[in-house]
Amino acid sequence: MDMNKNNYCVIMAGGVGARFWPMSKTTRPKQFIDILGVGKTLIQLTFDRFTSICPPENILVVTNTIYKDLVLEQLPELDEKQVLCEPSRRNTAPCVAYANYKINEENPNAIVIVAPSDHIILKEDEFVKNIKTAMQAAKENNWLLTLGIKPSRPDTGYGYIQFIEENAYSEDVPLYKVKTFTEKPSLDIAKSFLASGDFLWNSGIFIWSLKSIMVAFTELLDEVDSLFEKGIGKYNTKEEESFISNTYAVCKNISVDYGIMEKAKNVYTLAVDFGWSDLGTWGSLYTIRKKDANKNAVVGKNLMLYNTHNCIVNVPNNKLVVLQGLDDYIIVEDDNTLLVCRKQDEQQIRQFVADVKSEKGDRFV
Repeated sequence: MDMNKNNYCVIMAGGVGARFWPMSKTTRPKQFIDILGVGKTLIQLTFDRFTSICPPENILVVTNTIYKDLVLEQLPELDEKQVLCEPSRRNTAPCVAYANYKINEENPNAIVIVAPSDHIILKEDEFVKNIKTAMQAAKENNWLLTLGIKPSRPDTGYGYIQFIEENAYSEDVPLYKVKTFTEKPSLDIAKSFLASGDFLWNSGIFIWSLKSIMVAFTELLDEVDSLFEKGIGKYNTKEEESFISNTYAVCKNISVDYGIMEKAKNVYTLAVDFGWSDLGTWGSLYTIRKKDANKNAVVGKNLMLYNTHNCIVNVPNNKLVVLQGLDDYIIVEDDNTLLVCRKQDEQQIRQFVADVKSEKGDRFV
């Protein structure tokens, strides 16, 4: 297959995935776990997905320094220089700025996809087709593109994109100019978004030409951009590590959504439907996992369930677990930790993790 050498992909893999505790721990967050039980971890699935779009040597992974070895162990195809190590967490804008300069040293004509490492995509072929359409549009126009997911329910856990309802690219491609971005709404507002028909979920997957995004950083987020610009000549050399270490120490914490996408005038969205989930919570995993007759989504070889319904259960294969009389619960055991929590209260898991850390130290998180 002739693959365009200008196609690049940046996989963001720095998160700690606290809402998937206790399966996701600081030492091994969810992107490094086979959370779907398919024999591959989320980051491996993401990498494989992009190898049909970009040459493998053009795939960069941005992660925290502490996960460098995990990335190289799980993606042996990567050269060490393809792993961009962040010494501290500064959200997505610094991560994108770092990748911009790193790619620019190598190929200023790059068309770049930026994607999280832990999303689920059920219709891979459709996804690849959509990405190729978006890359072609980014190549032909000075546009910052995001993939907008056709919403299937009034979800309050996602950000939304409102678009202008006229095709901006060609008649048969649902590609629109973005009007506004909205953070996670209340349920009533989410319902009104769905009813209006001109809102999409914000997938957090971006496509742009390197030139366009670098111009956007210069114009809209110069305080971040100018820090990374000082590294020209040091990227892809042995000076890169210490330069990045110093830069992150002074760089502000800001997302590319807030710093660039919400302010830029040239933002477009491609409306897509490829069976997407950002897999943010146990509840989102429950919706895509296979269920038994009582609507339980179960992983574990030695489980006995009595009068138990609508639960997500994740327990080690070597442990016998008997559950009775539970409805709509999350039950997860991993290593030395057991969590039992009502599904509707799953947003509290982050707080549990914070409390465990302060009362018990790092041993359990």
